[in-house]
Amino acid sequence: MELTETSRDQSGVHNLGFQNDSDDVDVTNLKGLGDNSQRIKNSQNKKTVHTNQGDEYINIESDLRENKHASVDDEQPRLKGLLEKKYNEVCEFCKKHKTRLYHLVYGILITAYLAAVIAACSLNFQRALPLFVITVLAIFFICWDFLIAKYEDRIAAFFSPGDRYLKKQWFWLKWVLCAALIITIICWLIFDTTKRGSRQLISFGGLVMYVLLMLIFSKYPARVAWRPVFSGIGMQFILGVLILRTKVGFDVFNWLGIQIQTFLEYTDTGAKFVFGDKYTDHFFAFKVLPIVVFFSTVMSMLYHVGFMQWLIGKVGWIMHIFMGTTPVESLVAAGNIFVGQTESPLLVRPYLPYVTKSELHAVMTAGFSTIAGSVLGAYISFGVSSSHLLTASVMSAPASLAASKLFWPETEKPLEILRSGLPIAKSEAKNLLEAASQGASTSIGLVANIAVNVISFLALLSFLDSGLSWVGNLFDYPQLNFENICAYVFMPFSFMMGVDWEDSFIVGGLLGYKTFFNEFLAYERLSKLIQNREKGGSMYINGVKQYMTVRSEVIATYALCGFANFGSLGLVIGGLTSIAPSKKKEIADGAFRAMIAGTAACFMTACVAGMLTVPGLEVPCHMLLGNASNFTDFPANSTELVKCCQHLFTSANYSEDIFPGGNYSLNSWKVCCQILGQPDFPCT
Repeated sequence: MELTETSRDQSGVHNLGFQNDSDDVDVTNLKGLGDNSQRIKNSQNKKTVHTNQGDEYINIESDLRENKHASVDDEQPRLKGLLEKKYNEVCEFCKKHKTRLYHLVYGILITAYLAAVIAACSLNFQRALPLFVITVLAIFFICWDFLIAKYEDRIAAFFSPGDRYLKKQWFWLKWVLCAALIITIICWLIFDTTKRGSRQLISFGGLVMYVLLMLIFSKYPARVAWRPVFSGIGMQFILGVLILRTKVGFDVFNWLGIQIQTFLEYTDTGAKFVFGDKYTDHFFAFKVLPIVVFFSTVMSMLYHVGFMQWLIGKVGWIMHIFMGTTPVESLVAAGNIFVGQTESPLLVRPYLPYVTKSELHAVMTAGFSTIAGSVLGAYISFGVSSSHLLTASVMSAPASLAASKLFWPETEKPLEILRSGLPIAKSEAKNLLEAASQGASTSIGLVANIAVNVISFLALLSFLDSGLSWVGNLFDYPQLNFENICAYVFMPFSFMMGVDWEDSFIVGGLLGYKTFFNEFLAYERLSKLIQNREKGGSMYINGVKQYMTVRSEVIATYALCGFANFGSLGLVIGGLTSIAPSKKKEIADGAFRAMIAGTAACFMTACVAGMLTVPGLEVPCHMLLGNASNFTDFPANSTELVKCCQHLFTSANYSEDIFPGGNYSLNSWKVCCQILGQPDFPCT
């Protein structure tokens, strides 16, 4: 087929004729709308046509574009052309002033929000206090990010003289700091022991014991860098003091725990709709597992809006600055506070093929020593203290890096990361609804994995107990079972955490459940012990202790808060190998050591909790006095006990009943008589 050019008509439009090889076809000028529609159709092909004769260039598209607007103006009403013109002007204006318009809209929204906060605070400040605190923190971090992004170089230059001075004087300055730290610890132990008793000394001794054991069995004992070790333990201690010893910190985390419990209760609406009104009859399947689905959905939404990346980045930056660990290690450890042990390495996926063996060991240890946010709600639903679970999750992050760097010190040169830090992966969802749907769909595998593991492990445990009981019968010891064996193995470790000697056997069994099966079974068993204590009744039945003291429950909560078990061992090896296939051999070699380091990190967190736990912050007076009557080493000048006894005698003076309310036992009165030394009527 050949294309020839005909003469130009009066309208100035090129008329093209297509000549077939067999027949000559002349295309004449088309009049009216048909001619215009044909030109528009040809223009849509967007092809540049070349003639075969003389290589003359004809651009059909340019000719048709010249007449397109004229034909549209002739056919469309004048009013539509005016509206289209105004619309285009508005669009051009919005594009030109896009940034200013964004700032204007954000300014209006922020102003409205601040006005609402001020109005709420003016009506009832106590009621609006959480909103006020959240607003202040948000403003602070927004200003911080803005200043760092815009003036990072100037800020670094401003502090550079101090940094150079510290590096120059660091040789003798570090010894001064170490001496000051040791003196502070000794003084604190003396005063705290005088006020609260000697049980805190056992927890401190346990912490020292675990550090020494990890140093003895370290991969390279002579190459240990002590800054991450002492900094990690120090961060644990500081967090513990703020949360467990200060009323403000305790109230904040207690408030957060209550809010999380309230938030998780909204799961019941969906569970009730799907499973019916009697869904609580199957508590684990229809009450606990739906919480995992709901929490996974919420975490996916927070990840989509960027909040999780921001929060993980801030926590990782703090650990990187204070502990001197690499950005990869710090970011993964911070991520494990909120996400699982197979999800957190995805935050640094591009860097995993280049990490050192020590960094890889730290990544795995962080996963073993913490729990995921998705299962945190499930443990809370068992009845375990939400505030202590939150505290344990936060405290275990620096402990994991300390234990890892002690158990496998750095002997290679880590990859240099730019000062701007690691770019964190973003969500792949297009919008918030898709992110929620992805989070719910992702939880299917997690829920199924939890369910089948609980079924299989409980069945295996029952079979194992039956076999051990049969063996025990041969030697007149029919009570032999797996829990008793684990209790004897882990009993010394639990006692050195600060657990009461009478309870160390029970906590040892819980640690065995957690290590050889999973933490779900251990927390489920712990929840039954907590329920037995809350119900009251005899502490011993047929020589078997039915519940523990509150202190032992708290320490057990911290010790169990981690994924360090043999089931997770295969999960970590498979997950990390799929992310970094080139590190398959290093992952397999270091996984078991990482599991031991993760277990030790949980035990170290429990030791710090044992040093700092104050029963009076959470236990009513009648329960505190009841627990005090079980110990001979409880100090007589304990502030909490004195206050409770004074309250007890005061209430007795204004009451006709010797035992007001029926909550105080005879042993409680005896304890108060010994503490206050009052030969008054209640004591006689």
